[in-house]
Amino acid sequence: MLMISWGTYLYLLLLLLPLIYLQRFLQREIQSIFLLITRQPEISMALFSLMFLPGVVLHEVSHFLMAHLLGVKTGRFSIIPKKLEGGRIQLGYVETASSDFIRDALIGVAPLVTGGIFVAFAGVSRLGLNTVWESLTQGQMSSISIIIKSVVDKPDFWIWFYLIFAVSSTMMPSSSDRRAWLPLISLMIILLGLVLLMGVGTWIITRFGSTFKAALDAITMVLGITVFIHLVLLPPTWLIRKIISRMTGLQVV
Repeated sequence: MLMISWGTYLYLLLLLLPLIYLQRFLQREIQSIFLLITRQPEISMALFSLMFLPGVVLHEVSHFLMAHLLGVKTGRFSIIPKKLEGGRIQLGYVETASSDFIRDALIGVAPLVTGGIFVAFAGVSRLGLNTVWESLTQGQMSSISIIIKSVVDKPDFWIWFYLIFAVSSTMMPSSSDRRAWLPLISLMIILLGLVLLMGVGTWIITRFGSTFKAALDAITMVLGITVFIHLVLLPPTWLIRKIISRMTGLQVV
Protein backbone atom coordinates (compact mmCIF):
# COMPACT_ATOMS: atom_id res chain seq x y z
CA MET A 1 0.00 0.00 0.00
CA LEU A 2 1.31 3.45 -0.94
CA MET A 3 1.71 5.83 1.99
CA ILE A 4 1.98 9.59 1.75
CA SER A 5 5.06 10.69 3.68
CA TRP A 6 4.59 13.29 6.39
CA GLY A 7 7.65 14.98 4.92
CA THR A 8 5.52 16.00 1.92
CA TYR A 9 3.07 17.83 4.18
CA LEU A 10 5.96 19.36 6.12
CA TYR A 11 7.50 20.71 2.91
CA LEU A 12 4.15 22.28 1.99
CA LEU A 13 3.84 24.03 5.35
CA LEU A 14 7.47 25.15 5.35
CA LEU A 15 6.99 26.68 1.91
CA LEU A 16 3.46 28.08 2.18
CA LEU A 17 3.88 30.01 5.42
CA PRO A 18 7.09 31.87 4.40
CA LEU A 19 5.68 32.51 0.92
CA ILE A 20 2.82 34.62 2.29
CA TYR A 21 5.31 36.78 4.21
CA LEU A 22 7.84 36.95 1.37
CA GLN A 23 5.23 38.12 -1.13
CA ARG A 24 3.97 40.89 1.13
CA PHE A 25 7.48 41.98 2.14
CA LEU A 26 8.79 42.06 -1.44
CA GLN A 27 5.73 43.91 -2.75
CA ARG A 28 6.05 46.47 0.05
CA GLU A 29 9.72 47.04 -0.81
CA ILE A 30 8.88 47.54 -4.50
CA GLN A 31 6.10 49.99 -3.65
CA SER A 32 8.52 51.89 -1.42
CA ILE A 33 11.13 52.12 -4.20
CA PHE A 34 8.61 53.55 -6.66
CA LEU A 35 7.33 56.01 -4.08
CA LEU A 36 10.83 57.16 -3.13
CA ILE A 37 11.78 57.68 -6.78
CA THR A 38 8.60 59.42 -7.98
CA ARG A 39 7.40 60.97 -4.69
CA GLN A 40 3.94 60.74 -6.23
CA PRO A 41 1.59 58.06 -4.78
CA GLU A 42 -0.52 57.92 -7.95
CA ILE A 43 2.48 57.45 -10.24
CA SER A 44 4.10 54.89 -7.94
CA MET A 45 0.82 52.95 -7.79
CA ALA A 46 0.60 52.97 -11.61
CA LEU A 47 4.19 51.71 -11.96
CA PHE A 48 3.58 49.00 -9.35
CA SER A 49 0.44 47.91 -11.21
CA LEU A 50 2.28 47.77 -14.55
CA MET A 51 5.02 45.59 -13.04
CA PHE A 52 2.51 42.97 -11.95
CA LEU A 53 0.09 43.39 -14.88
CA PRO A 54 0.58 39.89 -16.42
CA GLY A 55 -0.21 38.27 -13.07
CA VAL A 56 -3.16 40.57 -12.40
CA VAL A 57 -4.68 39.83 -15.81
CA LEU A 58 -4.31 36.07 -15.29
CA HIS A 59 -5.71 36.37 -11.74
CA GLU A 60 -8.87 38.25 -12.73
CA VAL A 61 -9.45 36.32 -15.97
CA SER A 62 -9.25 33.09 -13.94
CA HIS A 63 -12.01 34.35 -11.63
CA PHE A 64 -14.08 35.44 -14.63
CA LEU A 65 -13.76 32.19 -16.61
CA MET A 66 -14.35 29.95 -13.59
CA ALA A 67 -17.49 31.91 -12.68
CA HIS A 68 -18.89 31.49 -16.22
CA LEU A 69 -17.87 27.83 -16.27
CA LEU A 70 -19.86 27.26 -13.08
CA GLY A 71 -22.84 29.29 -14.27
CA VAL A 72 -22.30 32.23 -11.90
CA LYS A 73 -23.12 35.68 -13.24
CA THR A 74 -20.36 38.28 -13.33
CA GLY A 75 -20.49 42.07 -13.18
CA ARG A 76 -17.77 44.65 -13.57
CA PHE A 77 -14.25 43.57 -14.49
CA SER A 78 -11.22 45.80 -13.82
CA ILE A 79 -7.43 45.66 -13.84
CA ILE A 80 -7.10 49.33 -12.87
CA PRO A 81 -5.35 49.73 -9.49
CA LYS A 82 -7.33 51.21 -6.61
CA LYS A 83 -6.02 52.45 -3.28
CA LEU A 84 -7.69 50.90 -0.22
CA GLU A 85 -7.66 51.74 3.46
CA GLY A 86 -4.42 51.11 5.35
CA GLY A 87 -2.24 51.93 2.34
CA ARG A 88 -3.15 48.68 0.55
CA ILE A 89 -3.60 48.52 -3.22
CA GLN A 90 -6.27 46.56 -5.06
CA LEU A 91 -4.74 45.72 -8.43
CA GLY A 92 -7.95 44.39 -9.96
CA TYR A 93 -11.29 42.78 -9.32
CA VAL A 94 -14.18 40.83 -10.86
CA GLU A 95 -17.68 41.19 -9.48
CA THR A 96 -19.51 37.87 -9.16
CA ALA A 97 -23.01 37.07 -8.02
CA SER A 98 -23.46 35.33 -4.67
CA SER A 99 -23.60 31.56 -5.05
CA ASP A 100 -23.26 28.42 -2.94
CA PHE A 101 -20.05 28.05 -0.95
CA ILE A 102 -18.65 25.31 -3.20
CA ARG A 103 -18.82 27.42 -6.35
CA ASP A 104 -17.65 30.51 -4.45
CA ALA A 105 -14.63 28.57 -3.19
CA LEU A 106 -13.81 27.27 -6.68
CA ILE A 107 -14.03 30.78 -8.13
CA GLY A 108 -11.80 32.06 -5.34
CA VAL A 109 -9.13 29.39 -5.81
CA ALA A 110 -9.06 29.63 -9.63
CA PRO A 111 -6.11 32.10 -9.80
CA LEU A 112 -4.03 29.84 -7.57
CA VAL A 113 -4.68 26.90 -9.91
CA THR A 114 -3.97 28.76 -13.16
CA GLY A 115 -1.03 30.60 -11.62
CA GLY A 116 0.41 27.33 -10.35
CA ILE A 117 0.04 25.74 -13.77
CA PHE A 118 1.83 28.66 -15.40
CA VAL A 119 4.64 28.66 -12.83
CA ALA A 120 5.06 24.91 -13.33
CA PHE A 121 5.14 25.27 -17.13
CA ALA A 122 7.49 28.27 -17.23
CA GLY A 123 9.67 27.12 -14.34
CA VAL A 124 10.08 23.53 -15.50
CA SER A 125 9.61 23.54 -19.28
CA ARG A 126 11.20 26.90 -20.10
CA LEU A 127 13.82 27.42 -17.38
CA GLY A 128 14.40 24.06 -15.75
CA LEU A 129 14.07 25.49 -12.23
CA ASN A 130 12.97 22.06 -11.02
CA THR A 131 16.64 21.01 -11.18
CA VAL A 132 17.49 23.80 -8.74
CA TRP A 133 14.66 22.71 -6.45
CA GLU A 134 15.73 19.06 -6.59
CA SER A 135 19.35 19.97 -5.79
CA LEU A 136 18.24 22.02 -2.78
CA THR A 137 15.94 19.31 -1.39
CA GLN A 138 18.58 16.62 -1.93
CA GLY A 139 21.32 18.68 -0.29
CA GLN A 140 23.51 18.82 -3.40
CA MET A 141 24.86 22.27 -2.56
CA SER A 142 28.19 21.74 -4.32
CA SER A 143 26.53 21.68 -7.73
CA ILE A 144 23.92 24.38 -7.12
CA SER A 145 25.99 27.23 -8.61
CA ILE A 146 26.60 25.25 -11.82
CA ILE A 147 22.89 24.44 -12.13
CA ILE A 148 21.87 28.07 -11.56
CA LYS A 149 24.35 29.24 -14.20
CA SER A 150 22.92 26.77 -16.71
CA VAL A 151 19.44 28.12 -15.95
CA VAL A 152 20.46 31.77 -16.32
CA ASP A 153 22.18 31.00 -19.65
CA LYS A 154 18.92 29.76 -21.19
CA PRO A 155 17.45 31.83 -24.05
CA ASP A 156 14.84 34.38 -22.92
CA PHE A 157 15.69 33.67 -19.28
CA TRP A 158 14.83 37.16 -18.05
CA ILE A 159 11.46 37.21 -19.82
CA TRP A 160 10.35 33.94 -18.25
CA PHE A 161 11.89 34.89 -14.90
CA TYR A 162 9.87 38.12 -14.88
CA LEU A 163 6.64 36.36 -15.89
CA ILE A 164 7.09 33.73 -13.17
CA PHE A 165 7.69 36.49 -10.63
CA ALA A 166 4.67 38.56 -11.75
CA VAL A 167 2.30 35.58 -11.82
CA SER A 168 3.51 33.88 -8.62
CA SER A 169 3.31 37.19 -6.72
CA THR A 170 -0.34 37.67 -7.61
CA MET A 171 -1.73 34.13 -7.69
CA MET A 172 -2.47 33.85 -3.96
CA PRO A 173 -6.20 34.30 -3.16
CA SER A 174 -7.20 37.56 -1.50
CA SER A 175 -9.27 37.74 1.69
CA SER A 176 -12.45 38.07 -0.39
CA ASP A 177 -11.42 35.03 -2.46
CA ARG A 178 -11.07 32.99 0.74
CA ARG A 179 -14.46 33.85 2.22
CA ALA A 180 -16.03 30.50 1.21
CA TRP A 181 -13.05 28.34 2.21
CA LEU A 182 -14.07 27.72 5.83
CA PRO A 183 -17.37 25.94 5.04
CA LEU A 184 -15.71 23.98 2.21
CA ILE A 185 -12.83 22.85 4.42
CA SER A 186 -15.34 21.91 7.14
CA LEU A 187 -17.27 19.82 4.61
CA MET A 188 -14.06 18.08 3.47
CA ILE A 189 -13.14 17.26 7.08
CA ILE A 190 -16.60 15.80 7.66
CA LEU A 191 -16.35 13.68 4.50
CA LEU A 192 -12.89 12.50 5.52
CA GLY A 193 -14.23 11.51 8.92
CA LEU A 194 -17.06 9.53 7.29
CA VAL A 195 -14.56 7.78 4.99
CA LEU A 196 -12.45 6.73 7.97
CA LEU A 197 -15.49 5.56 9.93
CA MET A 198 -16.67 3.48 6.98
CA GLY A 199 -13.26 1.81 6.78
CA VAL A 200 -12.66 2.59 3.11
CA GLY A 201 -9.61 4.79 3.68
CA THR A 202 -7.20 1.96 2.78
CA TRP A 203 -9.05 1.27 -0.46
CA ILE A 204 -8.96 4.95 -1.46
CA ILE A 205 -5.23 5.24 -0.74
CA THR A 206 -4.56 2.06 -2.71
CA ARG A 207 -6.55 3.29 -5.71
CA PHE A 208 -5.70 6.99 -5.71
CA GLY A 209 -2.65 7.30 -3.46
CA SER A 210 -0.15 7.63 -6.32
CA THR A 211 -2.25 10.32 -8.01
CA PHE A 212 -2.62 12.21 -4.74
CA LYS A 213 1.11 12.00 -4.05
CA ALA A 214 1.95 13.22 -7.56
CA ALA A 215 -0.39 16.19 -7.07
CA LEU A 216 1.22 17.05 -3.72
CA ASP A 217 4.70 16.78 -5.24
CA ALA A 218 3.67 19.11 -8.08
CA ILE A 219 2.21 21.65 -5.64
CA THR A 220 5.34 21.47 -3.50
CA MET A 221 7.56 22.07 -6.52
CA VAL A 222 5.48 25.08 -7.64
CA LEU A 223 5.66 26.59 -4.16
CA GLY A 224 9.38 25.80 -4.03
CA ILE A 225 10.02 27.63 -7.31
CA THR A 226 7.92 30.58 -6.10
CA VAL A 227 9.76 30.83 -2.78
CA PHE A 228 13.12 30.53 -4.57
CA ILE A 229 12.24 33.40 -6.94
CA HIS A 230 11.19 35.65 -4.06
CA LEU A 231 14.25 34.79 -1.99
CA VAL A 232 16.49 35.69 -4.92
CA LEU A 233 14.77 39.05 -5.49
CA LEU A 234 14.22 40.17 -1.91
CA PRO A 235 17.82 41.01 -0.82
CA PRO A 236 18.69 43.25 -3.84
CA THR A 237 15.28 44.91 -3.69
CA TRP A 238 15.69 45.66 0.01
CA LEU A 239 19.23 46.96 -0.63
CA ILE A 240 18.06 49.24 -3.47
CA ARG A 241 15.32 50.66 -1.25
CA LYS A 242 17.84 51.33 1.56
CA ILE A 243 20.26 53.05 -0.85
CA ILE A 244 17.56 55.27 -2.37
CA SER A 245 16.26 56.10 1.11
CA ARG A 246 19.76 57.05 2.25
CA MET A 247 20.38 59.17 -0.87
CA THR A 248 17.07 61.03 -0.67
CA GLY A 249 16.88 61.24 3.10
CA LEU A 250 13.29 59.99 2.91
CA GLN A 251 11.60 57.10 4.71
CA VAL A 252 8.42 55.30 3.66
CA VAL A 253 6.07 54.72 6.58
